[in-house]
Amino acid sequence: MCCARNHHEEPEITENPTGRADADERALRARLAARLLDLDATVGVLGRAFAEAGFELALVGGSVRDALLGRPMPDLDFTTDATPDEILRVIKPLAEAHWDIGREFGTIGLRLAGEQVEITTYRAEAYDPDSRKPQVAFGSSLEDDLVRRDFTIGAMAIRLPELTFVDPHDGFGDLLSRRLRTPGAPADSFTDDPLRMMRAARFASQLGFTVDADVFAAMRDMADRIGIVSAERVRDELVKLMKGAHPRRGIEVLVDSGLADHVLPELSRMREERDEHRRHKDVYRHSLTVLDQAVDLELERQEPDIESPDFIVRFAALMHDCGKPDTKRFEPGGQVTFHHHDVVGAKLVSRRMKALRFDKDTTKAVARLVELHLRFYGYGDAGWSDSAVRRYVTDAGPLLSRLHILTRSDVTTRNRRKAERLAHAYDDLERRITALQEKERLDAIRPDLDGKQIMALLDIPPGPLVGKAYAFLLEERMQHGPLGEEEAARRLRAWWESVQG
Repeated sequence: MCCARNHHEEPEITENPTGRADADERALRARLAARLLDLDATVGVLGRAFAEAGFELALVGGSVRDALLGRPMPDLDFTTDATPDEILRVIKPLAEAHWDIGREFGTIGLRLAGEQVEITTYRAEAYDPDSRKPQVAFGSSLEDDLVRRDFTIGAMAIRLPELTFVDPHDGFGDLLSRRLRTPGAPADSFTDDPLRMMRAARFASQLGFTVDADVFAAMRDMADRIGIVSAERVRDELVKLMKGAHPRRGIEVLVDSGLADHVLPELSRMREERDEHRRHKDVYRHSLTVLDQAVDLELERQEPDIESPDFIVRFAALMHDCGKPDTKRFEPGGQVTFHHHDVVGAKLVSRRMKALRFDKDTTKAVARLVELHLRFYGYGDAGWSDSAVRRYVTDAGPLLSRLHILTRSDVTTRNRRKAERLAHAYDDLERRITALQEKERLDAIRPDLDGKQIMALLDIPPGPLVGKAYAFLLEERMQHGPLGEEEAARRLRAWWESVQG
C-alpha cells in the first residue's frame, strides 16, 4: 500500500494488500491521504529535509493510526535512523522551537507549522525485571522499530518523503476488524513494557476494540508484572481509559484479565458481593451499569461547570459502592446490609487514589462524591425542609452538578414504577435547589455576621469562641435562611448568654 510520490499532488493510497475493497477500507485510505495533504507543511517539510541530509524519516505509530481513524492528532510522532545530535542539526533551521528533554531515550521535540512533533531514533526497549525504567537501545531499521511497538494498529508507518505506507504486521487489517494484536509474541511485548497491558484496556475503551485471545491470555498470565511500572504511568493510563468513549469495556478488560487485582483491587472485590435487593448479579455489575448511565448523563446534560469527558464523575460512578465488601452484614431473616458503605468507600477510594499519585483536589472530589452518593435517598418518602436542601447544596459545594449525575445514575432498578418515582423526586429536588439558589445564593452561604462583627458584638478576642459563635450562626442560617444582621445579632446574644450562664 503506498501513496503518490509527488508532494505537490494529493496523496493517494493505491495498493490494497489486504484484498479488501469495502467502504470502510476506502474511507480509511481516503482519510489518511487527506490528512497527509493537510499536514504537508510539517510532514512534507521534515521528510524532504531529512532526505536531503541523507537520513530516513517516517511518520509512525499512533499518528498513523489516528490519521486513519480520523481522530485528533495532538502530537505527530516520527522515527528516524538519525541520532539525537543529527536530528537536532536537521531540525534547528526549520523549527519554531525545539527541546531535548527526551534525549536520553532518543527523542527530540519541536514545533513546526503549529504542530507539536516528536522525532525518535529507531530503538528497542526492554525492562529489567526488577526495574521501573526502560533500558534503551537504538535500532537500525524501521522494520525493527515497528516490531517493538505495542500493538499492530500502532506499528504502521509512512516513509517520507515518498509517502510509502509500511504495515508489516497488518495493523490496517486489525483496524478494519477492530481488534488488538501485538506485532510479535504478546508475552515478549508485555515483558518489554508491562504498561502495554493497561494500554490494551485503554484502547478497548477509547476505540471500542476487542482484545485478541492470545493477547488476553498473556495479560492474565503476566498481570502481576504491572507492579514494576510506576504508579504515575498506571494512573495516566487509567485516566485515559475512564475518559474514553467506552470506559465499561476498558474496565472489563482490567478486571477479567486480573490487572485490576493489582491496580484497583477494591474494584475486583466488588464482584464478590450481591447488593441488598439482589437486583444484579453482583455489586460490580451494578457499578458498571451506573458508570454507563453516568457517561450518558454527562453527555446529555452538558453541565457548564463540567468539561466532558469528566474523569471525576465517571470514576466516582465506578467506585461509589467500593465500601460494600467491608460493610457487608447478614441480618435476621437473611437480609444483607451494607450500612455506612458510603463513608467506608470514600476512605478506600481516597487511599487508592493516593497510592496511584493522583493530585489532592481530584482525590478529594471523587472521595466526596462517594461519601455523598446516598444523601438523596429518603427525599421522596419523607420530603425535606428548606434547611435540608440548603445543607445538601452546601455539602456538595462545587461538586453539585456531578452529584446530580451520580445520584441519578445510581438508580438501576428494573421496577419501572420505582425508577419513575425516584426520577420525579430528584426532579423536584433540583427544582427546589434552583428556586432557593435564585433566592438565597446557596453556592455562597455564609452567616449573617462575619468574624469581626462577632468579636465586636460579644467583645471577645480571636480564638476558639469566635469559631463556635460562627458555627452557631451558620447553623441558624442553614435552618432558617437569611436572617439579616439585626436578627442574627439578637440570636447570637441569646446564644452567648446561654453559653455564659
